[in-house]
Amino acid sequence: MKVKIKKPTGGQVAIAILLLVLGILMSMQIKSVRQSNELKNLEKARAIELAEQINQLRKENVNLRQQIYELEKKIKEYQDSAASISKTTELLKEELDKVKILAGLTDVEGPGIIITLDDSKIPAQPNVDPNSFLLHDSDILQVINELRAAGAEAIAINDQRVVSTTEIRCAGPTISINNTRYSAPYIIKAIGDPKILKNSLEMRGGIIDLLKEFSIEVKIEEASKVVIPRYTGSLKFNYVKIKSEGS
Repeated sequence: MKVKIKKPTGGQVAIAILLLVLGILMSMQIKSVRQSNELKNLEKARAIELAEQINQLRKENVNLRQQIYELEKKIKEYQDSAASISKTTELLKEELDKVKILAGLTDVEGPGIIITLDDSKIPAQPNVDPNSFLLHDSDILQVINELRAAGAEAIAINDQRVVSTTEIRCAGPTISINNTRYSAPYIIKAIGDPKILKNSLEMRGGIIDLLKEFSIEVKIEEASKVVIPRYTGSLKFNYVKIKSEGS
């Protein structure tokens, strides 16, 4: 028996096509929704990750600020310490400079006077000791004493610095100063107040008046700058030593 297949009607075909199109659209809609949800989840995960990174950076920022504070604190401590050391070093240098000046171990300069002393040029007189018209170590010593009493801070004779160990003594026709012999003229340089130094020598009845009585040639000049060299001899102390505390 032959089965006769009934042909679909035009309405059935249209409905089938409509259902097919509807199925495709629904499938696309579902796919689109799924993709949208996946994108949202991905963005949410990314936001969480960024938030964690921001928190971590904030923590690191706090730690760095703390480290900067600690470093600045240490730098200030070092600066304060360096300033203190620098001040101490400066004070020690000032004290050392004073000691070197007192000991005559450094070149110095300043206002003062320059005294030139020379033997008398007057011919020897009968019945008068010719030695009276010559300069002697005692004359030089008196000049040095007057200058010291007048506040001279540094003295040199023929550029020999006068220090605590300097000898000024007669050595035949010469005078020995720091173990070096010199003959007249003697040039004495002194640093101090020029007026006071000069007046101390020229006071009535003083050493200059005494020298002039025997026609010793004397010349005194005030100077705004007198240069006195350092003591170049050796300093040895075999017996003296600094007194210890409490002894």
